[in-house]
Amino acid sequence: MKSNVITIMKKEFARFFKDKRMVFSTVLMPGLLIYVMYTFMGQGMSSLYTSGEDFVPQVYAVNLPEYYANAEQLPVNFVPVEEEGKAREMLTTGTGDEVGGCDLLVVFPENFVEDTAAYEVSSGEKAPEVEVYYNSADTDSSTAYTVMTELLDGYESSMANKFDVNSQEKQYDLASEKDTAGMVFSMMIPMLMMIFLFSGCMAVAPESIAGEKERGTIATLLVTPMKRSHLALGKIVSLSVIAILSGLSSFIGTMLSLPNMMGGAEDVSASVYQISDYLLLLAVILSTVLVIVSIISIISAFAKNVKEATTWVTPVMIVCMLLAVTSMIDSMKPSNLAMYLIPLYNSVQSMSGIFSFTVNIPEIALTAGINVVYALVCVGILTKMFGSEKVMFSR
Repeated sequence: MKSNVITIMKKEFARFFKDKRMVFSTVLMPGLLIYVMYTFMGQGMSSLYTSGEDFVPQVYAVNLPEYYANAEQLPVNFVPVEEEGKAREMLTTGTGDEVGGCDLLVVFPENFVEDTAAYEVSSGEKAPEVEVYYNSADTDSSTAYTVMTELLDGYESSMANKFDVNSQEKQYDLASEKDTAGMVFSMMIPMLMMIFLFSGCMAVAPESIAGEKERGTIATLLVTPMKRSHLALGKIVSLSVIAILSGLSSFIGTMLSLPNMMGGAEDVSASVYQISDYLLLLAVILSTVLVIVSIISIISAFAKNVKEATTWVTPVMIVCMLLAVTSMIDSMKPSNLAMYLIPLYNSVQSMSGIFSFTVNIPEIALTAGINVVYALVCVGILTKMFGSEKVMFSR
């Protein structure tokens, strides 16, 4: 048995690794593309919601009090009451005169300082109101709006400062780097990892079985005295190894680029995880790939060609993606140990537990063990299919 399985594995490895283009496109390219794509996405998202360091907003104000005229955080231009409409039009259209347009328009009530000083909250009367006009579709306008509202809040607090909130130079956010990384990774990585693993399996399994059926080369293997179970096991193990290489490439690219995608967040780092965490993750990944490859292999054995196999695998991929999303939904977390008997779902939740530091060894053991059992059942089914002429020689 051992020599037959190894022979099949060597054949599959030779077919794959001798094709340099396939190795590059399946193993190396996914990780590189993911790193580049996520890095550019992070830079794009960061520039979308933040302005440049040298950004100086064009802020116009009507009835501007002296308190704001001297504010260094946000230089303000005085606008006569009669030009308020013009400034609002500039803000709406995003265009203006030689000053470069209008990013923010603040309209203070006449006699604002006197009215606010005389206002009593207990009177029940309407308080003096400041109108701040901005354009949320413009990043510069949104940034100026945030700064101005902070100035207004600070001025309001200075008028009736009964107590302070977090005024000392202390660290009030008690979440550690480990907590922050665990929250981010546990939500995103399991979903991405399932996508990568399934994509890797889908890239190699249909070609190995449905492709050989289409070319007629699988008939040569079936006429040999080799047991069908050896053929099935050799196919699944070798394809799993190749799929794991593809998945790990994508995983490494994701882990390296995730801080960039999060806008360069310093608290998001994979350094908080230890070797034991990665070993548990490896156990889950290995068993998961065995299940995915086994399922795709069975579908490929039914299909007449690679195109048909890919079409039939698509619904399974959709189910896998839906299960992967459960890592981001608290209500979909497993309520008891029996839920770890569900294939693929157990892998997602186990990965989520590892990355969130809430993992339990029994859960990982059950996930890995039951996945291997499912893979062996699939090997048995594939063995029966290899022994069926109706299935294997349907063209």
